[in-house]
Amino acid sequence: MSSNSTYQPFAHVPKGSRLVVAMSGGVDSSVAAWMLKDAGFDLVGLFMRNGVKVSADEVQKKSCCSLSDARDARMVAAGMEIPFQAVDLKNEFGSIIDLFVSEYVAGRTPNPCAVCNRDLKMGKLIEMADDLDAVAVSTGHYAQLEMQDGRVHLTRGVDRKKDQSYQLFCVDEANLARTVLPLGHLEKPVVREMAANAGLRTHKKADSQEVCFVPSNDYRKLLAERGVELHPGDLVDTTGKVLGQHEGTEHFTVGQRRGLRVATGRPMYVIQTVPDEGLVIVGDKEECHSPAMHVGELNWIGVDPPESKDGEPGVLECTVQHRYHAEPMACTVRVQGSEARVDFAEPLLAVAPGQGAAFYVGNRLIGGGWIQSVERLGIDAPLEGLAHQP
Repeated sequence: MSSNSTYQPFAHVPKGSRLVVAMSGGVDSSVAAWMLKDAGFDLVGLFMRNGVKVSADEVQKKSCCSLSDARDARMVAAGMEIPFQAVDLKNEFGSIIDLFVSEYVAGRTPNPCAVCNRDLKMGKLIEMADDLDAVAVSTGHYAQLEMQDGRVHLTRGVDRKKDQSYQLFCVDEANLARTVLPLGHLEKPVVREMAANAGLRTHKKADSQEVCFVPSNDYRKLLAERGVELHPGDLVDTTGKVLGQHEGTEHFTVGQRRGLRVATGRPMYVIQTVPDEGLVIVGDKEECHSPAMHVGELNWIGVDPPESKDGEPGVLECTVQHRYHAEPMACTVRVQGSEARVDFAEPLLAVAPGQGAAFYVGNRLIGGGWIQSVERLGIDAPLEGLAHQP
């Protein structure tokens, strides 16, 4: 099992200083706390309550923010003899849930985990750290964070299957500079072995699902609970030909293949949804590829953005990851202020507005932004306003 023996996750915080450690009740945050305690830091454990009620049958499907998770986190902290608080972040989580819902209503694919990292785990918790006279916060993310020449260097976790660096693309550099990531140089089996050897009750606990406030793993159920007014209408191809009907554009995401309920004799993918027109536009695999995208709200981590000259965009050659489990693709980024055009070396499948675009140089994350719009392969005109042809 590989590890990065040169990684020094604690080097940028004074030895023995006070840290706030985010404790979710899972194995990763438990081991992160154990490592910090073993290294001699003065810890305060914080558990974030999201206000979402989880039924008994759903508890086994997830491991984050439920009452049982709070109990596990409290007992792990007690075993380490560190102070522990469960903090009510219902309102803050509520804002993330509202954004999640509104993105689907707008025909976009949300990324709530990245927003949570930016606003809560490395946002609100840092504010709480100040109140507790702590110098930094720590989480169980699988990514490597070190300081070099006063700037953050954030690289992928050694365990590529668990690497979570992508979900940090939008976190402010100043907040990352006050963050400690103890697990970045470890693989998951090693973390579980460490937990077992330390006698942590969470060592066999299942990993949490990606969206903690959707315990059923069906976001459509959340939309129904929120009373979202759906946009039903036609399911059409890229020429406007009607292939069928649907109950709401909110039930579809870019790249989706299952649940289309159309028979065309070839695999079809969702290319775009247009809520105002009730349209779900589908096409074949080639039509679901994109040569370029437009990205906004750029955030840079440990580097300065490429400078524009004489009104021309600044140019950056790097790789881009356009969703959590996607492989990085070589690209050219043309930066103009807080926005950029990203041209891919090869067309990419299922690039979805609302997702994050994370920029890497090698394994180092240097920033990213939110995907605003996408260009479609072989489709020159916008797909909105397609005529519905029988």
